Amino acid sequence: MIEQVLTRHSAALRVKITVKALVSVGIIALAVILPQLVHLALGAPGGMQWLPMYLPILLGGCLLGWKWGLGVGILSPVVSFAITSLAGDPMPAAARLPYMIVELAVFAAVSGLFSRSICKNGWMAFPAVLLAQVAGRLTFLAIAAIFQSISPLSAEVVWSQIQTGLLGMVLQAVLVPFAVMGLCLLLLKDKE
Repeated sequence: MIEQVLTRHSAALRVKITVKALVSVGIIALAVILPQLVHLALGAPGGMQWLPMYLPILLGGCLLGWKWGLGVGILSPVVSFAITSLAGDPMPAAARLPYMIVELAVFAAVSGLFSRSICKNGWMAFPAVLLAQVAGRLTFLAIAAIFQSISPLSAEVVWSQIQTGLLGMVLQAVLVPFAVMGLCLLLLKDKE
């Protein structure tokens, strides 16, 4: 969506890259800070239920498109792990990190595929988020099933985590599209 907005404003390539890089850094920062706040307020069970890192990743995919979104989806858990490891309490846990990288990459890439459509019709953010959530969670489950013999995460454990996070996913399926539609209206209002 941001690419289309910048193109409508005849922004130069350097400006497009700078804006997308700044938005990416902001989303990664939010993906690090938001889980910390949720864990501080509600503990680890709150993180499992509300899935706070997912919200900025879905937002990033919708706003940045699949390429930049993919980068944000991969980097967010890595940056979070690196920063929180310095404090002695890595988040996500090391055993969960590879799974989270893949899952969030899928979230961002799938929602990012809708970026152009969202710019034309903000309501497209709803299927973008829903399909990204389903694809990401199914990918997480499939990878756990494939690697359960060598990983502490079995398909059964992952299925339980998916069920625990259902309320957070439903909430994000509503919040993210409305946030994206609001930003879309805000960014495109002067061109209409």
